Amino acid sequence: MYEHFFQCPYCWEEISMLMDPSVREQTYVEDCEVCCNPMEISPRFESNTLVSFSANSIEQ
Repeated sequence: MYEHFFQCPYCWEEISMLMDPSVREQTYVEDCEVCCNPMEISPRFESNTLVSFSANSIEQ
C-alpha cells in the first residue's frame, strides 16, 4: 500500500489516504475523514510510483 498526503478541497485540512499501487489508474469517490464531504480521487501509478494525483470536490 502507498500512503499519500494531500489537502481536502473543501476544508483544506491535510489528510492521508492509502492506495494500492498495483492498480495503475483509477477514479473513485471517497469522503474526507475530517469534514465528510465527498471527493473524486484520481491516482495514477507507474512502476509502483505515484505519478499523478487529484482530489476534486463534487458539486452537490
